Amino acid sequence: MGDPVAEYTTRLLQQEQEIQSLSAEIESLKNPLNQNQSVSPHLEELREENSKLKYRLNILKRTMQEERTPCSKSMMNINERLQEIFGEAIRASCPELDNPPLAVAPNQQAKFGDYQCNSAMAMAQMLKAKGMKVNPREIAEKIIQNLPDNELILKTEIAGPGFINIHLKRTFVSKLLSSLLINGVQPPPLASRKKVVVDFSSPNIAKEMHVGHLRSTIIGDSMCRLFEFLGYDVLRLNHVGDWGTQFGMLIAHLQDKFPDYLTISPPIGDLQAFYKESKKRFDDEEDFKKRAYQCVVRLQSKEADIIKAWNLICDVSRREFQRVYDCLDIKIIERGESYYQNMMTQVVKEFEEKGFLQLDEGRKIVFVPGESIPLTIVKSDGGYTYDTSDLAALRQRLFDEKADIIIYVVDSGQGTHFQVVFAAAQMIGWYDPKVTRVEHAGFGVVLGEDKKKFKTRSGDTVRLMDLLEEGLKRCMDKLKEKERDKVLTPEELTKAQRSVAFGCVKYADLCHNRINDYVFSFDKMLDDRGNTAAYLLYAFTRIKSIARLANIDEATLKKAAETSEVLLDHEKEWKLGKCILRFPEILQKILDDLLLHTLCDYLYELATTFTEFYDSCYCVEKNRQTGEVVKINMWRMLLCEATAAIMAKGFDILGINPVERM
Repeated sequence: MGDPVAEYTTRLLQQEQEIQSLSAEIESLKNPLNQNQSVSPHLEELREENSKLKYRLNILKRTMQEERTPCSKSMMNINERLQEIFGEAIRASCPELDNPPLAVAPNQQAKFGDYQCNSAMAMAQMLKAKGMKVNPREIAEKIIQNLPDNELILKTEIAGPGFINIHLKRTFVSKLLSSLLINGVQPPPLASRKKVVVDFSSPNIAKEMHVGHLRSTIIGDSMCRLFEFLGYDVLRLNHVGDWGTQFGMLIAHLQDKFPDYLTISPPIGDLQAFYKESKKRFDDEEDFKKRAYQCVVRLQSKEADIIKAWNLICDVSRREFQRVYDCLDIKIIERGESYYQNMMTQVVKEFEEKGFLQLDEGRKIVFVPGESIPLTIVKSDGGYTYDTSDLAALRQRLFDEKADIIIYVVDSGQGTHFQVVFAAAQMIGWYDPKVTRVEHAGFGVVLGEDKKKFKTRSGDTVRLMDLLEEGLKRCMDKLKEKERDKVLTPEELTKAQRSVAFGCVKYADLCHNRINDYVFSFDKMLDDRGNTAAYLLYAFTRIKSIARLANIDEATLKKAAETSEVLLDHEKEWKLGKCILRFPEILQKILDDLLLHTLCDYLYELATTFTEFYDSCYCVEKNRQTGEVVKINMWRMLLCEATAAIMAKGFDILGINPVERM
């Protein structure tokens, strides 16, 4: 359903143009030369309907304005609200333009205002293309004249070639902050609760999780947390590699090494070593290779003994994966390639029936218009491929899960593959990209400090568990270096260690644009200066300690939020208040482009803006001789509390667990 205000406004503009035309017609009839022409009976009907529409429009606007007042528990997206206001004014100013540009953004220089609308210049260009030469400043003036009554704009000014600087009402910002403090950090209203499937992590059974799986796991989890906070129905899927020819050699090796595996659970401690042993035998022993192939056939036929062996191998891997997921606090549902095996026949049948399959040297392939690389749906030996299982998975998510949004968090090297898979699904009619969002959220590789692929000194891939344990060790060394072990209890020290170690690993990944490669460095990520998790976690701890050191409990802060106004007279109070309230805008941007580093940049900006405020504005005033608290500026304590609340929610979306004592 469209925006009712926009619909009514458009109808009004059309009718007013028609009324002007008919009025001109009447004027011409007053001329004696035109006495024989008849008056249009349509005019009075149009005027009557026009006045009814105006009445309805005013009621609708008033109702929507009341709904937007800060009594709502949801956080308001100020930028979005300004876009609604300016969108209406722009449409009224230039009704002759279809889809006029709407550009509203926070002002980069505070002295010029809080936000800025930059639409006038682009509108002038569009009018010029239609043969109308209009000065952008004139357009800006018309936009300001057409601004509807609203609850948040104090004043507007035109600057330069046609920029409109927007100043917000301080009282309105203060009310929004009070609402945040009373109701907590609530997501903006959701138009409809869509189903979201996020495919992430996806390690291979019988292989260790390595540093390559780190990015998919961390980025995918954070995306899920964002969608969950905003109120979407999220399905977190782990598309593990649990099927294929490698299982033939693993099962054959298991049968030889642990012949009684059906009755006694085999003690496979190191699955990586077990995999290497079976691979060596597969390469060196012809008889073993034949048996391995036979085991693949028996696995595909679902023989009970072979399925038992397969499950044993999968379970050993799952336990190892879970150790990593427990450290990083990852919740995920395993749905590996094996889950889609029975669905692949249907996929092949559908493509065949619709005439999309071609034969190529015994293979069945699909060419998608505009793509040079085909998908191999069936191999020459009759087996299926990754292409087939990815198509089957996509089909299941569209038709069985009824997903509105599907996101694949897989490295950028798979970009072409997913592009062709998505194009094939559209070609066969499984989904319309205008209705369903199917997206590959690719990411770069993890590099060592030598700017090469991150490896151990011996050249092996870095095991993820080793990496996390190294992070814990280094973090404890850092805490002891700061003598925190003398201040914190053993339990608090362990909590701080895990919070900083795992938080730093996650943040170091998420604070970079995921599309780029990034250099993994424990020294940089554990540095408590600059844009790091260590700096932000220490900043959060300091903010939370302000109230504690002033002996102000949560109940007192809650009561103050309900009864006290958040004053924003000092420029640093005003700057901090506006920064706090930009949180919904940041989340909306990430929802659009899935780039989580925007949230990291925002949290760093919030922490540094808070430091500026705290250095300039006394929250708690003490006697310099005795250290006794003599005055508490409660509105500033409330700004501290609002900052901490937004930081805590930001950390939660990033999957970081802050602690109040560090």
